[in-house]
Amino acid sequence: MSNPARYAKLSVAASLVTLALKFGAWALTNSVGLLSDATESVVNLAAGLMALIAITIAARPGDSRHSYGHGKAEYFSSGAEGVLILLAAAGIVWASWERFGNPAPLEHLGLGLSVALAAAAVNLLVARTMLRAAREFDSITLEADARHLLTDVWTSAGMVAGLGVLLFAPPSWQAIDPAIACLMAANIVWTGVSLIRQSVAGLMDSGLTPDELIVVKAVIETSGGGEVSYRSLRTRKSGPNRFIDFALLVAGSLSVREAHDLCCRIEDDLEAVLPRSSVTIHIEPLEESASDNASAG
Repeated sequence: MSNPARYAKLSVAASLVTLALKFGAWALTNSVGLLSDATESVVNLAAGLMALIAITIAARPGDSRHSYGHGKAEYFSSGAEGVLILLAAAGIVWASWERFGNPAPLEHLGLGLSVALAAAAVNLLVARTMLRAAREFDSITLEADARHLLTDVWTSAGMVAGLGVLLFAPPSWQAIDPAIACLMAANIVWTGVSLIRQSVAGLMDSGLTPDELIVVKAVIETSGGGEVSYRSLRTRKSGPNRFIDFALLVAGSLSVREAHDLCCRIEDDLEAVLPRSSVTIHIEPLEESASDNASAG
């Protein structure tokens, strides 16, 4: 696949398949645990559709109203996905609470759990594929969707393991079913909160990671040949796009052409190690900076 939108479509397709499988498993067993698992698949489908829309918008080039592009659309998608996960958790708790008060026998549990495991296997395969794509395209939307699917996989696995006990347990143990559903709800709440926090950080123009800042500083110092220094380094991330700006301090005797070539070299080197970077460099005479520092001292 050559673009992130195709991976979002893969997520939608997987959600449709697992939706059918999980609701089928619930219909077979009448298990509230399996119902909670199926409910999360509805959220998966909605999240996949939002991811597809967000990635399509984020891929649009800058225009007269959005000079820096549309990359932040991805943060809205991952934040909305986090909210949906929290709503799904609330629905699971509500259904579980009802079942605690009115326990019901489970039917065809072995077959239902087999179907649920098949759905989890589909999600695991798609999630691993999407995580690789998220790293390739540096897409927070693909990462959020993939981690959501992985959450579904682990909660499904835990639910199957727990409900498997009921295959051999006496009828009085039916409360295990809603108890497992509540544990699943607590687990996905953590994922939802994490996605919302990550989205808020992006919308608040968080800077590059400490590791990326080390790379930026090393490139500036190396590409400058040790004859320049810099100050006022600022960075921010917008979806897969990085924005870097700083003041480059050069000798006042440097010609305009020489200063321009130096800036181009630094920009090219930064973009080579940090793809999709937009670099803005303000040239200042080194002597003036030294004079300002002396006056301040």
